Amino acid sequence: MSSLRRSGSFEVLRALDRARTQWYHFTTIIIAGMGFFTDAYDLFCISTVTRLLGRLYYYDPATGQPGQLPPNVSAAVNGVALCGTLCGQLVFGWLGDRLGRKKAYGSTLVLMILTSIASGMSFGRSAKAVMSTLCFFRFWLGFGIGGDYPLSATIMSEYANKSTRGAFIAAVFGMQGIGILGGATVSIVVAAIFRHRYPEPAFVDDPIGSTPPQADYVWRIIFLFGALPAALTFYYRMKMPETARYTALVEHNNKRAAFDMGRVLQIDFSGITYTDTPSRRGREYGLFSREFAKRHGLQLLGTTSTWFFLDIAFYSQNLFQKDIFTAVGWLPPPDTMSALEEIFKISRAQALIALCSTVPGYYFTVVFVDVIGRWIIQLGGFFMMTLFMFILTFDYYHLRGQPCPNNSSSLCGGNHVAFLVLYAFTFFFSNFGPNATTFIIPAELFPARLRTTCHGISAASGKAGAIVGAFGFLYAAQGTHTGEPDPGYPRGIGIKDSFLILSCINAAGFVMTFFVPETMGRSLEELSGENEEEESMFPAVAANQQPRLLHNIQHERPEQICNLTRQGDQHAIVYC
Repeated sequence: MSSLRRSGSFEVLRALDRARTQWYHFTTIIIAGMGFFTDAYDLFCISTVTRLLGRLYYYDPATGQPGQLPPNVSAAVNGVALCGTLCGQLVFGWLGDRLGRKKAYGSTLVLMILTSIASGMSFGRSAKAVMSTLCFFRFWLGFGIGGDYPLSATIMSEYANKSTRGAFIAAVFGMQGIGILGGATVSIVVAAIFRHRYPEPAFVDDPIGSTPPQADYVWRIIFLFGALPAALTFYYRMKMPETARYTALVEHNNKRAAFDMGRVLQIDFSGITYTDTPSRRGREYGLFSREFAKRHGLQLLGTTSTWFFLDIAFYSQNLFQKDIFTAVGWLPPPDTMSALEEIFKISRAQALIALCSTVPGYYFTVVFVDVIGRWIIQLGGFFMMTLFMFILTFDYYHLRGQPCPNNSSSLCGGNHVAFLVLYAFTFFFSNFGPNATTFIIPAELFPARLRTTCHGISAASGKAGAIVGAFGFLYAAQGTHTGEPDPGYPRGIGIKDSFLILSCINAAGFVMTFFVPETMGRSLEELSGENEEEESMFPAVAANQQPRLLHNIQHERPEQICNLTRQGDQHAIVYC
């Protein structure tokens, strides 16, 4: 006969931790991952159509150049989705713990579907009206996207077994890379179809004819496609049961947890007899309690700060994207292309970067996260990003080259192959590094009743960093002398000083990683300390009572008793 154990809820959760990998685990990856595919598609496809929006709505013949979005409009169009995402991460993170993962999960997908369609249908006769409605709908699109972060990560972590949990969560997040690639691919296909149907001259040959009126449909169709993958998985997301950990540890319904998991996973819980679990509300500590600060305060500091620093660096990498694409010849000067040719070539360049560095980085994490651990991957990723940023700081212009004497829109000299490799490896080690691990770790560290809330706080901190990186450094990196900044931008501190600051930010992420523990191979209850809480609620039967108690029970069915647990004043017998 085995020794006495804890309450029935932990029998269910230990069975989940030991469960073999099954088809439903992969189904869950697809269902949750398609949400992240949609997230990445909608957040990043804006970069493929920004130039087109400028040509369509902000062309000024007096400039002699293709139209560009003014800095304030560009910041609004690109930034509202990030602001919405930040808000959604906080709100849906809180709702996920209050209402349950499943109830909150479906609403995020509905919101993404509706706002993707609405973004493509943005109405108005003037540029101001179209941009205003687009910004409104993209804010709410970001709000739905934000909710998907804490809910998808938590659902996958609570379904997975402990030996492959990191790989499963990383696989969900890895769909972000596929979404980036998917957004670029859809843009390429749509632009190619319209170019074939409506051949147009380059801007230098015909400034008006280079942007046919039908081009207005291109960006709308690209946005509308974002609703498709989310719609395809909506039914399956609604059919998913609530996670066993939420049901057992938050709702305190062990029987329901066992029933739900037995329905979708091939785990037999029939041998466990449960008593009712008394409410533990009075003994549970909250997010703003001293007990939480003692147990998880430094961990939350670690997850929020590392995600904040990571996203500053990750979203600021567009600072030198234009120089990269120009240096390697992927993006000719804007006035030598038509509107549709420009969107085609921008999308092609982004697809190549995604295919060669972004996607491989995500899936290296999937392969190695349960082998070498989250902590080593995150630490190594920050180290390599710091190293590459320092190289760019001191060798940027030598690698990039200088504007050609006969054409200032092109770059001559430099080492363009090394420039491209550095750029690609910076992306690779952010994805095979902190970009993935900052998503994984917060879904593992915190108690079930606070898990989505803490993940949402960590993710929102990251999006605050993204706003700083995408816009603060866009202004900071402008040239220091008159005539050097891009049209409409004030003078900044220059690209080299910007990279020096980013190098220090990556180094700060490296340091703050030491506040984050390794989570590989440990159960969620061990990491969160919930097993300790359970032991304090249901202590083992007193030693002087055990012999008499077991003797009495053995007379009942002596050959079939495998285990005995005690819950309060009642006992639960586990039969073979």
